[in-house]
Amino acid sequence: MTIEVRPFVAADTIPTWEVFHAAVHQTAIADYSPEQVAAWAPDSVDVALWRQRRLRSWTFVAVVDGEVVGFSDVTQTGLLDMLFVHPDYGRQGVARVLVTRVIDQARALGLEELHTLASRTARPAFEAFGFVVDRSNDPNWIRGHNLPNYTMHLSL
Repeated sequence: MTIEVRPFVAADTIPTWEVFHAAVHQTAIADYSPEQVAAWAPDSVDVALWRQRRLRSWTFVAVVDGEVVGFSDVTQTGLLDMLFVHPDYGRQGVARVLVTRVIDQARALGLEELHTLASRTARPAFEAFGFVVDRSNDPNWIRGHNLPNYTMHLSL
């Protein structure tokens, strides 16, 4: 499988949201309740706001055979805000390729550290990429539901 990583373009708006929704509803459900998952990734999205959020960061998409299968981003302040892979492509190196691209971008920006808020589901992957847990965030309220996560960092 060849994974292409490229910058986000407006046409990626719906495909990235679909990856996010599928990843939360099909993968994170192992670590969060159905109510927590529904609060985290509702069944509808403000498309313009989603696109705007992707464009405010350096967002990269992973593409396999022309299909968006994952995405990640980094902000000017070194926040890796999003890292999601479609469940059909999990454990196939997509997240690693995306994180590598984010690290390259962070270094190009002159950043010395990346930080993220990792879900229970994502924490092991981030640890495998070299991130260290700084603290547990419990409570972490989203739309009236507590979704504990972890503040993590990676020194570059």
